[in-house]
Amino acid sequence: MSRKSANAAALVSLVAAALMLGGCQEESAAPAAKPTPKVGFVTLQAEPFALTTELPGRARAHRVAEVRPQVNGIIQKRLFTEGSEVKAGQQLYQIDASVYEATLKSAQASLASAKSLSDRYGLLVEEQAVSKQAYDEARAASLQAEANLEQARINLRYTKVLAPISGRIGRSAVTEGALVSNGQAQELATIQQLDPIYVDVTQPARDLLALRRDLAEGRLQKAGDDAAKVTLTLEDGTRYAHEGKLEFSEVSVDSTTGSVTLRAVFPNPDRILLPGMFVHAQLVAGLKSEAILAPQQGVTRNPKGEATALVIDAENKVELRQVKTDRAVGNRWLIAEGLEAGDRLITEGLQFIRPGDQVEPAPASNVTAAQPQAN
Repeated sequence: MSRKSANAAALVSLVAAALMLGGCQEESAAPAAKPTPKVGFVTLQAEPFALTTELPGRARAHRVAEVRPQVNGIIQKRLFTEGSEVKAGQQLYQIDASVYEATLKSAQASLASAKSLSDRYGLLVEEQAVSKQAYDEARAASLQAEANLEQARINLRYTKVLAPISGRIGRSAVTEGALVSNGQAQELATIQQLDPIYVDVTQPARDLLALRRDLAEGRLQKAGDDAAKVTLTLEDGTRYAHEGKLEFSEVSVDSTTGSVTLRAVFPNPDRILLPGMFVHAQLVAGLKSEAILAPQQGVTRNPKGEATALVIDAENKVELRQVKTDRAVGNRWLIAEGLEAGDRLITEGLQFIRPGDQVEPAPASNVTAAQPQAN
């Protein structure tokens, strides 16, 4: 082979090697294709939801009677056990009745004398033996004696201090030997009717206005008979066994707190509720016929503190939604605005996606069954 031919062959080899090296570099420099992120979603469904409000409250006795004497005298006996149940008409105290018994006998004697004189004058006036005026005065004296006798009987009866209502009686403020008087400020004892029992709760006026507005504009339906139902949670967290009903609300707003008072009445056969006891009342305020309840894993907050959610559109792309939440319901949010029935809400893989990304959707595995309805 000539020298010229050898140089040409070497040049061809160098060119081919350069081309192969460039191709390899171009192939290695090409970026790898980004895999489509996988996300878990939950399809939202509209469902009926009873809108409840939990409010703090205090138990109040259904009726309260302060027992006071109606005559003057010395307490001779106390005839009840403190803290026990008493019946209406049951005798509680005995006041010394000796003075009133004597007064009664004196009134009986006065009546007998006045009546005898009136009857005698009645016969004589027909014969014109006495004047008409004398007869009228005798008749009036007889009627006055009857009234005095009735008053004496009443005062004697009042020496037995009776229970005005049925209920549980508290401590006695007096003991045997104490002097009591009619109209005194200090009560002898207090009786409280505990079955049924009232529970007074307060609700902010703004919440009451919002509820009425939602009902008027059709966003809420009236719950019918359920609107009057109230349930209780006791101070130790246990559920009160009996259901109550709403009685009334105040007609004015408290100027110091901006709230209105709601009163509910509950059966209390076991005397579990006592006056002054603190409770939590759950009021059924209305019914959303098509409420949207979204898992809390699918609702986040942006730097402004606004609630946001990511949903999957028809092309399997991520869409950002601004939402408004009403309240927490177990492990879900009650959605006021921003999400609708049929939306595919992303609850899993949120950290790997951004709005506009193409995703590979699959049913979420991080959402548990909905907890019972609660505030």
